[in-house]
Amino acid sequence: MDSLTSSQTLGPSDMLLASEKRPDKVSSKMAGTSHDQEDMLRIGREQELNRNFRFLSVLGFTAVLMCTWEAVLFGSSYGLIDGGLGGMIYTYIGGITGFTAVVLAPTSGGQYHWVSEFAPPECQKFLSYITGWVCVLGWHTGIAACSYTVSNMMIGLLSINYPDSYVHQPWHGTVFVIGNACTAFIFNTFLAQKLPIIEGVILIIHVFGFFAVLIPLWVLAPIQSPSRVFLHIEDRGGWGNDGLSCLIGLVAPIYALIGPDSAVHMAEEIRDASWTLPKGMVWTLVLNGLTGLAMIITYAFCISDIDQVLASSTGFPFIQVFLDSTGSVRATTGMTALMMVLQFCATISNVATGSRQLYAFARDDGLPYSKFLSHVNRRFVIPLNALCVGLVVVCLLSLINIGSSVAFNAIMSLGTVSLLSSYIISTFCLRLKRWRGEPVPPARWSLGRRWSIIVETVALVFLVLVWVLCFFPVTRDVTPGTMNWCVAIFGGVVVLALVYYFLFARHVYTGPVSRVRALV
Repeated sequence: MDSLTSSQTLGPSDMLLASEKRPDKVSSKMAGTSHDQEDMLRIGREQELNRNFRFLSVLGFTAVLMCTWEAVLFGSSYGLIDGGLGGMIYTYIGGITGFTAVVLAPTSGGQYHWVSEFAPPECQKFLSYITGWVCVLGWHTGIAACSYTVSNMMIGLLSINYPDSYVHQPWHGTVFVIGNACTAFIFNTFLAQKLPIIEGVILIIHVFGFFAVLIPLWVLAPIQSPSRVFLHIEDRGGWGNDGLSCLIGLVAPIYALIGPDSAVHMAEEIRDASWTLPKGMVWTLVLNGLTGLAMIITYAFCISDIDQVLASSTGFPFIQVFLDSTGSVRATTGMTALMMVLQFCATISNVATGSRQLYAFARDDGLPYSKFLSHVNRRFVIPLNALCVGLVVVCLLSLINIGSSVAFNAIMSLGTVSLLSSYIISTFCLRLKRWRGEPVPPARWSLGRRWSIIVETVALVFLVLVWVLCFFPVTRDVTPGTMNWCVAIFGGVVVLALVYYFLFARHVYTGPVSRVRALV
């Protein structure tokens, strides 16, 4: 799925070769356009999957996976602690500004493939291998994170609907996570070929759901003064500096904006991918960015007591804000249930993306049992083995929550760190290639050399900054229970990847660039 989305001009003999190489595994209707066939020829791969995604289904896929206006509410506790009402808004604006550069940079997707082609020759294989591993790690922990968010919202609703009878146990969350992941797995198998239609329907729910939550808050909530919302920055994390506090609070909007590359891993299932894919990513940024900004400002105006909502027994400040604004448990349940549905839909997209990333990397022999993981099931026309392995991984990760919610939360934050790592490596490799004056393959979607250099530089600076911030704890004074253990787990996974590389993978993994070179 990490195939290149650039389109390179090929001659008649190349096109003939492409037609000879592509077996009759998919119908001509699903094989894509001539540009798609050229791209598959360029990367030296056969078309095995149906190209049934179009622009609207791609837009629905990425917009719902990111769930930006929903995620600014899920992760609002970070911003409320580090930045307060005003800081929460300004860090979101900063985050969306930085991610605009990330999305516009040509390497914001297909990371390990791009690194394989653009990295210096002496380290292409190694950097591509590491990028592939962190992408696989990022998307599979992302599935667990989405499922865990749905689980916690369910627990929050139980706590307000049955305050006297419901007693939360850690295993409840684990059961909900496994149930959510299994249901998403069903959507990605038995309904896989209907997924583009489903994503289009979900996009409509995503847009109308935004107004279904926003309007009640506008109408019913006691509104705070603009001066209190926009002019006050608070340092509840104890960092001793409002600016530093806001920087650490930047993690919240990053969580809401991460994942614009999700559809790239579905590139071999998108018709006219080299044009449809980047257009879908840009419009996702516009749609999600604006709705997220409107929601975070509205949300800030509805919070009268930050300490009260942070101490809510529901586990989420936004559920408490819904309850305070509407004064109704039923209305709060309805609004939260809508967000649960949308977050579940994000899980569906995460499962699809994670399985395609696993399949693509295994196809290049980057993982143990690569032949098994890269097999495409002919009945469902999907990488079913990769899907099953991903489900098992998520279920095993959910068991950690029974023993330690701290350890499980640390694993959940790995998704953001891992994806940021892949963005950094891929953007740096392309920026280095341009700096050295080396040619870059022509692409249908291009900002031109001058603007590309500016955008890539801004994206790289922004990504490095937020990558470092993601390892900070929420507050300065930490205990073993509040420490951000993400750095230890991330480092451990990277070490395991390196051990496997030097013992086995370096003998079989050559990277996608080897196939590109074979056709030059």
